[in-house]
Amino acid sequence: MRRKPGLRALAPVVLLAGVVAGFTATSSFGSTHAHAAAVKCGLGTGQKATGTPIKLGAIVTDQPGTSFTDITNMAQAYFTCVNDNGGIHNHPIDYTVITEQTNPAQVGADAKQLIQTDGVLGIVGNTSIIDCAVNMPYYKQQGFFIIDSGIAEQCYSSANSAAVNMGPRYSSDGAASYLINVKHVKKLVFDQSAVPGTSYNVGGVALIAKKAHVPLVELTEPVPITDGQTVAEKEVQDAGAGGGVVLNFTPPDALVILQAAQQLGVEGNVTWGCSTPCNTNFLAAGLGSAWNNKLFVNAELNLPTAPGPDSALYQSVLKQYGSAVQGGLGSFSQMGFTEAQIATQALLGIKGPYTVKSVNNAFESVKGFKTDLLCKPWYYGKGVPYHLPNNTDRTVTPDNGVMVQAQGCTGISPVDPEVAGVRKIEKKQHL
Repeated sequence: MRRKPGLRALAPVVLLAGVVAGFTATSSFGSTHAHAAAVKCGLGTGQKATGTPIKLGAIVTDQPGTSFTDITNMAQAYFTCVNDNGGIHNHPIDYTVITEQTNPAQVGADAKQLIQTDGVLGIVGNTSIIDCAVNMPYYKQQGFFIIDSGIAEQCYSSANSAAVNMGPRYSSDGAASYLINVKHVKKLVFDQSAVPGTSYNVGGVALIAKKAHVPLVELTEPVPITDGQTVAEKEVQDAGAGGGVVLNFTPPDALVILQAAQQLGVEGNVTWGCSTPCNTNFLAAGLGSAWNNKLFVNAELNLPTAPGPDSALYQSVLKQYGSAVQGGLGSFSQMGFTEAQIATQALLGIKGPYTVKSVNNAFESVKGFKTDLLCKPWYYGKGVPYHLPNNTDRTVTPDNGVMVQAQGCTGISPVDPEVAGVRKIEKKQHL
């Protein structure tokens, strides 16, 4: 087990350059009181919380080729902003994050470390390839209702997990649907990183392609990508004239493949799609104008630079507190911000002592959480057996180095049976 240095919201964090992230960081997490007051989170008092801490925690995958630490780093940034603005009724949030490398024994120990040793009262921001698969029975046993970024199937098939994203399966559904229904591709190639869960991730895409009578080629690649040209060349050849390619990779690896396609001069030979991780200005800036109207990204959350009060707050928190967020404006940091914002609202509504029971009851009770970062209000909902509260998304595309909207909010295809099932639950429970 490896604990990421500097991942406690109350600890000082060294200021890092924000050049890669596409912004200039102006302060460290340990900002002065006067500067911190410029951004209002939570109670918005501008006064630092000084009471006994409320402990929260998270587990996040961080390994070569796959890192989701921008999500937990952004959650930490928001919690630090909350702590600079009165905390949770003067209680600061103490946020502990443990990184993992897709080792089941390690991930199981991580959950016990957080709950039994560190004494966290709630788990917010979990983003791990295997955490839900390994730890969901334990979370249920311990009475924890986690607010997470889902990846594994069990993140969505459990009553004890509710994600702000729709995960790689349903985001890939959205990307595939756009290429088939809007771009009318004749053949589809789906390529993804060779990590646990590949069969689950492609399952919905296979159903969507089958219904549309579009041939599908399934590929996987070891990550990190070391030979982008070979990967891109195979994808384009398999797709053929009039075909499309859907990528399911984190932004650095997707960028390697797409830049390689441009170097080969084949970026215009097929229509390209990507799951949500590509919705970042980091990737759009790396591609430049050559990719205008050539790549279409499923966006589980809004454009990184969208207007709206929550989007504006997200951008401000990232600028002032998010120096550790390497990818800058994008879906991963939006997820961490939204998870932390939901948790904060739930905590502020607790009357009485903060305990495992009161905190997790507050999380499970969230319903109708409105934010301009999501297409529809988010819910946890008591007694919901299958969670997919985010099942409506956008499509975005690069335009001269930034992401712009190509299609507004559109429901994920109910051809995927889990999507159809959750919509029945929402209708029945008025969610």
